[in-house]
Amino acid sequence: MITMTSRRFILTFMSKRAKLGLTAIILSLGLVGIQLIDLEGRYQAIGLLAGLAYGLSAWALFEDLKKIEWLTVLILPTLYPVATALFYFLLPSRLLSQIVILLVFGIGMYALLLTENIFSVAAIRTIQLLRAAHAVGFLITLAVAFFLWGTLFSFRLAPWWNALGVLITSFPLNLQAIWSVNLEEKISESVWVNSLVLSWILGGLGLMISFWPVTVTVASLFLVTGLYVGLGLIQNQLAGKLFRKTTEEYLRVGGLVLIITFFLSHWQ
Repeated sequence: MITMTSRRFILTFMSKRAKLGLTAIILSLGLVGIQLIDLEGRYQAIGLLAGLAYGLSAWALFEDLKKIEWLTVLILPTLYPVATALFYFLLPSRLLSQIVILLVFGIGMYALLLTENIFSVAAIRTIQLLRAAHAVGFLITLAVAFFLWGTLFSFRLAPWWNALGVLITSFPLNLQAIWSVNLEEKISESVWVNSLVLSWILGGLGLMISFWPVTVTVASLFLVTGLYVGLGLIQNQLAGKLFRKTTEEYLRVGGLVLIITFFLSHWQ
């Protein structure tokens, strides 16, 4: 027979914050487990990690998920572990580096789940933390893109494959980031169009940078800057805050990174 104290403990343990924390811990352990698997089976393990991330995130956020949020809200919590696991392969096999990445991932995963929780709740009622959630979501979107594109370019594929890979991987990132501006019950036509157009542009940039003699890191940072500028302009436009000064600031950042990338290229 369950006592009153036991009931309180269970209710406290299964509170939403506890679910978010437990999800972050389990996925962190999953990330560690993948590193212990032979190289031939790691990609299958990462696929399983993606399914686990979606399932656990949906379980933790279940109370407030509605309709299209089963897709939009859960995109980043699914892609973040996958991107980190893929990028893990490129890191030096030092214990300290792996521990640091693991801690950063766990904290980032918990912060991301809190962010997505705010999005799911804010779709119903106004929340003061929404602005902070947008900032965190934007930052993690850029991090996921860097991990994915760093992994993609490390394969040394043909330029056309790089372009296709950037286009495909950027689309879900763009979709969730653009949808999160107004948190609509349905994905509007403008969200679809803006996501597709920005993904197409990023694919073009991926094709272009593939012909430049740059390192994997420089190529990834160049594309992430393109994502930063594109998302920044679109999100501000949808929020009704795209002023001339804002546009100039984003374009200035893009132009500066383009110049730096040009001079970091090994043209000789």
